[in-house]
Amino acid sequence: MKITETNEYFISRQNDFESSARSYPRKFPFALKKAKGSWVEDVEGNKYLDFLCGAGTLALGHNDSEVAEAMIELIGSDAPLHTLDLTTPTKDRFVETVLSVLPEEMKENVKIQFCSPSGTDATDAAIKLCKTATGRGSVIAFSGGFHGMGHGALSLTGNLNAKMKVQNLMPGVQFMPYPYSYRCPFGLGGEAGAKACGAYFERMLKDSESGVTLPAAVIIEPIQGEGGVIPAPKSFLQTVRRVTKELGIPLIVDEIQCGTGRSGDFFAFQESGIIPDVILMSKAIGGSQPMSIVVYNRDLDKWTAGAHTGTFRGNQLAMAAGSIVIRKVSTPEFLSDVRKKGEYLKAAFEKLKDEVGIIGDVRGRGLMLGVEFIDPNGPVDIMGHPEPSGEIAAAVQHECFLNHLVMEKGGRNGSVMRCLCALNVTMEDIDTMLSIFSAAVRKIDAEYSR
Repeated sequence: MKITETNEYFISRQNDFESSARSYPRKFPFALKKAKGSWVEDVEGNKYLDFLCGAGTLALGHNDSEVAEAMIELIGSDAPLHTLDLTTPTKDRFVETVLSVLPEEMKENVKIQFCSPSGTDATDAAIKLCKTATGRGSVIAFSGGFHGMGHGALSLTGNLNAKMKVQNLMPGVQFMPYPYSYRCPFGLGGEAGAKACGAYFERMLKDSESGVTLPAAVIIEPIQGEGGVIPAPKSFLQTVRRVTKELGIPLIVDEIQCGTGRSGDFFAFQESGIIPDVILMSKAIGGSQPMSIVVYNRDLDKWTAGAHTGTFRGNQLAMAAGSIVIRKVSTPEFLSDVRKKGEYLKAAFEKLKDEVGIIGDVRGRGLMLGVEFIDPNGPVDIMGHPEPSGEIAAAVQHECFLNHLVMEKGGRNGSVMRCLCALNVTMEDIDTMLSIFSAAVRKIDAEYSR
């Protein structure tokens, strides 16, 4: 190692040259040099267990051998790597692979829009599509949802911190309550809370005096990610789908983070048995490379040429890599393994919850899990639960990092530690994670229980 190649050296340079919008280096002050599977190594040779994995982008972990071979083969073949929306054999294979994982009811009746690389552009494209198709202008989103940081997508996002200093976002967005059992917006929780959210949604759209006009679209995450890993109950998703179908409103499901196998089904909405009109895909769909697509019912395809474009929508490396990931993740055996590992992790988190005072709730499906931290000595909410504590979650996160485990927070006040590990993570690595995480939680719990 050269004397200058230290974490401090690179972090200092990053502080000098990068914008103040950077976020992860503030929590994880290291410079990465190598990565394989579920592990990363910094420039000083320290190894860390990565349970963030590109915010869920790396479904097969870092530098999966088969994915890497597919990209190397493409580069070595002199195939074009950047094609705008021109077609290629690589693109054709990717499209066929995407179609193969769709519900049977959708396969023969969809179109695909290739977008600029990030998920936020897929959100914007879907909103433009639905406004064009319906001739309507408003959109319904849900409290706690996250759909991207672009100007249009941000308007559909629940988190206020990201929006407070950015005025005049896209108008015409109506937020509805999302069923959050632990902190139910109606003070009910459980199935009663889910039914209340569904009834409110239906009444607001069908009541001629509600003040809510018929929207161009309804957008929802089947499992809210950045909002705190909150799964929508099956009954609620079924109500939303029934009502939107009855009223002729396109339903957009955002599978950018919760999709591509993370929930234990290929798409998180599949557990409820619904068929949406539009699916947003990004993150893991590109096999570690930038990619976002919108899959939608062909009845909505009222666009004309150039209605939505993006210079890098022809990323051939992402298509080659993504085809590998989709094929591997979509097998019944792989998805079953995700569910089993998720159940193991969740059971361990719930056991830890019963043994400490700073964990209020454990939730999620598959390998998309959240642990909500609370201040047991603080005020309580309308449900009688202590308020969420971002301070305690940050302390746990920092303690984990000191012991070489990388995890990210989310949810209200940043109080939820989230599991976004590789879907093929080994049981050995899961046990290592649980050992580090449990020790960190117990240490911080002891400090707050004095």
